[in-house]
Amino acid sequence: MAANNSLAGDNFLDRKIRFITLQVLMMLFLSINFLLIITFFQKEYFHTTARYILFGVTLLSDSFMLFMTNILLIFIHFDINIQGWLCIIICVVTLLYVTVTPITLTAMTLERYVAVCMPLRHGELCSTRNTMHGILIIHGLSSVPCIAILSAIFVSASLSFYTKYWVCLVELILLQAWQHHLRSAVYQFLFLILCIVILFAYTKIMQVARAASGEDKKSTQKGLRTVLLHGFQLLLCFIQMWCPFIDAAVLHVNYGLYEIVRFLNFVLFILAPRCLSPLIYGLRDEFFFHALKNVAYFALYKRNIM
Repeated sequence: MAANNSLAGDNFLDRKIRFITLQVLMMLFLSINFLLIITFFQKEYFHTTARYILFGVTLLSDSFMLFMTNILLIFIHFDINIQGWLCIIICVVTLLYVTVTPITLTAMTLERYVAVCMPLRHGELCSTRNTMHGILIIHGLSSVPCIAILSAIFVSASLSFYTKYWVCLVELILLQAWQHHLRSAVYQFLFLILCIVILFAYTKIMQVARAASGEDKKSTQKGLRTVLLHGFQLLLCFIQMWCPFIDAAVLHVNYGLYEIVRFLNFVLFILAPRCLSPLIYGLRDEFFFHALKNVAYFALYKRNIM
């Protein structure tokens, strides 16, 4: 009996440590994103230029997604159950902004493709007006998986499902195995299309890079590296979609191992990519990096005065 209590205590302590670690990382990464968002709104040039507008969309969507995800983590950790209808809303909104990021990355890739391969039409195609229309299209496409998931729930869930109190997890609101398969199929098809678009843009930019020379070659190489970065981010987002399947497979083996794998998957494929990659993208851009330094310097200066 003593041994069992010890094991239970160790497991509880491990959960506490993982939860505190996640909260520290979440606050750190949200603070970094918040600083980048402030920098974005400081300069009018940033919200009138296509690539910066799209970068701002990724910052806002990722920050909102992390915030909503953290609320769910807190609910789960403290065993706070909520009604089914509210859980569905939270999960669907979170899934919407999970999808916004990879589609926005693809839009940023297309912007670089136009800038490198069609420079004379860049101002026309990537105007502020067209970019705003593009953001609406991004959110429209991102809502497709959410509509599919909602439709699947409405088809099979009884009225009591919406009033019953649940632990709020996407895996629990999807009641049937076919619903999980539907979610997987929709997301994998979406990511396949996005990967094809990024590969197309990379191939075309690489062809231009081979033919360019001097300053044009330097600019084209930078565009090529940007597309590669977007491709890497998209790969991490794609791996994230496989995390529930990895978690489910490990759960059948060992529950303790399952908790560790789920924790690592969250940190590596959900938390880190959505905070470190935007930071890298911001640091690579000289103009944005200069503005970021000014904002950070002003914040530290104001803090010292106070």
